[in-house]
Amino acid sequence: MFNVFATGKSGMTAYQEKMDYLSNDLVNSTTTGYKGTDIGFKDLMTESLDRKGNPIVNKNAVNGTGVRIGTNYANNKQGNLLNTGLKTDLAIDGKGYFALQDPDGTISYTRDGNFKIDSNGSLVTASGVKVYVQYEPGFSEGDPAFDSDNIAIDGQGGISMNIDGNAALVGSIPVFTAIGDKGFVPKGNNMFVPSDDAQITLSDDYDIRQGFLEASNVDAAEVFSDVILTQRAFQLSSKAITTADDIWSMINSMR
Repeated sequence: MFNVFATGKSGMTAYQEKMDYLSNDLVNSTTTGYKGTDIGFKDLMTESLDRKGNPIVNKNAVNGTGVRIGTNYANNKQGNLLNTGLKTDLAIDGKGYFALQDPDGTISYTRDGNFKIDSNGSLVTASGVKVYVQYEPGFSEGDPAFDSDNIAIDGQGGISMNIDGNAALVGSIPVFTAIGDKGFVPKGNNMFVPSDDAQITLSDDYDIRQGFLEASNVDAAEVFSDVILTQRAFQLSSKAITTADDIWSMINSMR
C-alpha cells in the first residue's frame, strides 16, 4: 500500500517538472534561435516480488517504484529564417551551432545569431559573450577591430573586411555539431553544452546566412496539447494517492 503513495508522488513530481519545461518552451516560442526541449522519463529502482512470505509463480516479476525526469536534450529541428538586414545577424541554415567562449574559457553553443560588435571590436552575443572566431595568420581578436559597416560573412563563416582599400579574409566563424541525435543539453540563456557522451566535431552541412535570424522551433499548438496530456497524467498520479488513501481509511475503520 505504501508503494502506491511513493509511486504516485514520483509521478506527480515528474509531471510537474515536465510542466515546468513545457512552460519554458511556451515562454520562449518567440526567442531567436531557441530550441524546444525533448523531455525523457526514467524508471526508478524496481524491486523483485519474489521474496519470503510473498510466493509467486512468475519468478521474474518486478514491481516498479515510480518514475523521474531523465536527461533532456535540445530538439534540433530548424526554425524559420527571418530577414533582418543587419550584418551582424547570422543564421545557420542546416546542422550545427555557433560556439561561444566565456571569460573563464568555458565553451557553450547556441543557434541564436543575434550578435553585435562590442567596444573592443569583438563579435559578441546580445548579452556580451564572445563568439568563437578562428583568425587567419597575421590577425587576432581586436586587430583589426570588427566594424558593422565593414564586415562580410560568407556561407561558410569566412569573415572579410576592407583593409587599406583591399578585401581581406581575417578569420572565420566555425560551426560545430555532435555525433548522434542527442548531443546537446540546455544550459540556460539559450545556450547548450555537449552531453557527457557527445563527440563534438565541425559541421559540414550548413550555410551561414548573413542578415538573417533563426526563429524558435517551438510549435505552440503542439506544446499546448502536451500541456493538456501532462495535466491529465498529473491528475491520474494524484488520483492514485487519493484512492490509496481511501482504501487505507476503509481498512483502518474495519472492526
